[in-house]
Amino acid sequence: MIELKNITKTYSTGDIVFTALHGISFTIKDGEFVAIMGPSGSGKSTLMHILGALDTPTSGTYLLDGRDVSTMSEDELADIRKEKIGFVFQSFNLLPRTTVLRNVELPLMYEGIEMKTRAARAKKSLIASGFDESHFEHKSNQLSVGQIQRVAIARALVNDPSLILADEPTGNLDTRTGEIVLGTFQKLNAEGRTIVLITHERDVAEHADRILFIKDGSLLEDSKSHVKRKAHID
Repeated sequence: MIELKNITKTYSTGDIVFTALHGISFTIKDGEFVAIMGPSGSGKSTLMHILGALDTPTSGTYLLDGRDVSTMSEDELADIRKEKIGFVFQSFNLLPRTTVLRNVELPLMYEGIEMKTRAARAKKSLIASGFDESHFEHKSNQLSVGQIQRVAIARALVNDPSLILADEPTGNLDTRTGEIVLGTFQKLNAEGRTIVLITHERDVAEHADRILFIKDGSLLEDSKSHVKRKAHID
């Protein structure tokens, strides 16, 4: 599904040049669950932006399902994000006084999809994320933090993307709630979704099948998860 070849990202401010990524290369197969791990400032968020078609590399090639994302126009990048990628962020980005169902429907509203269809798709995504109909009309400010993050996961699923990118999705959660969210990702992966999760925590990364460790913009480790933790959601 994903192939990166010698990806470099450089930022320039006046005479100052900063290289955030140094020749990163790896592949991710369809249906894998991969964690990208590294300390703050390692380049993992820059890499996530490139994988999510939110930014383009300075040099190198990024292939997504065989298409060269690194050379696409802004309109083409927008289409890739809409059709193939679902995003889950640490900050949730939900509307607090809007119902759970309407929050999940929002991406479809922007596309002009008619009400009946978008409601059906939003309900399907919420059920896949572990909700039942009793939660659909709750306002997001009435939910626990863990439930809010699972609503954000449902919203990421509503366009039926083949790739889910999760940027520090457990960063604002306590351990038990984080386990519930990680269990949701493991369930989605078992159903065939490709998951790429950004984290700075080893115990979170070990819920994935494979760990890429990045430091100072370079890929230092690409290995199978030694533990492969199964999330405990009791």
